Amino acid sequence: MTILKRTLIVLVFAFSILSGSAFAYERVVVLYAAASPVLKELGVSDKVVGVTRTDHTFRGVTSVGSHLRPNMELLRALRPDLIVAGSKRAFPEEMSNRLNARVFYFDPRTLEEILQRIKSLGEILGAQQQAQALIDRLKEKLSEVRPLEDKPTVIYETSARPLKVAGSRSIITSIIEHAGGVNLIKVKKKHVLISPEKVVSLAPQFYIYQVGPMNKNPLAPEKRPYFGSLKSHVVKVDEYEFARPGINAFQAVIDLNRIFREVLK
Repeated sequence: MTILKRTLIVLVFAFSILSGSAFAYERVVVLYAAASPVLKELGVSDKVVGVTRTDHTFRGVTSVGSHLRPNMELLRALRPDLIVAGSKRAFPEEMSNRLNARVFYFDPRTLEEILQRIKSLGEILGAQQQAQALIDRLKEKLSEVRPLEDKPTVIYETSARPLKVAGSRSIITSIIEHAGGVNLIKVKKKHVLISPEKVVSLAPQFYIYQVGPMNKNPLAPEKRPYFGSLKSHVVKVDEYEFARPGINAFQAVIDLNRIFREVLK
């Protein structure tokens, strides 16, 4: 075999690998709603054939149930070759084996990890340029953060009944830190059970509580008898805007930084 032939074979093989990795996935099911805006920004909406019932990012696609209990019969009927899930706990790998589909786990805990996941999704979906453009825009957005003289202390309520707050492994902590604050809860979990007495004793400057699926119609903290001695600035936020680890997290940083500056000026 001549050198020229060998070179041609290598080039053809390399091209087939690159083109295959870029365009291998044509039928995508999204089982984690936080990832859907990313896919839309990447320009691959036409590849999405299924989403969870609370995900309204794409029109005309099949609802496959919840992210924790997807309908396996519907999933099989959709014949996905890529499933974007939130975590291995929510969608174990053995479930994907039953569908003969690859699983991409979108479960970032920091803003930096969100950017990494965007890059990876762009690579496997052949949308590297769109992914890089999105990454650049999100990084640029963080330039809107204004420095604070001191770092305000924060406790973020994820659920009022039972009382749970965001731990150090939650995207919330990354949002708080990028906004210039400090999460007083150092437990290495996403959500941490806590007593009202502990919250009061920690005396956070800001007590932020979310409203959404995890915290439906909570009584305002200042109206709760057990928080009678809480001296914090109480802030109400939308769970969808703050607690989902996706594109929204970057705007949440800007909003929280603005709240800090307005209250502490």
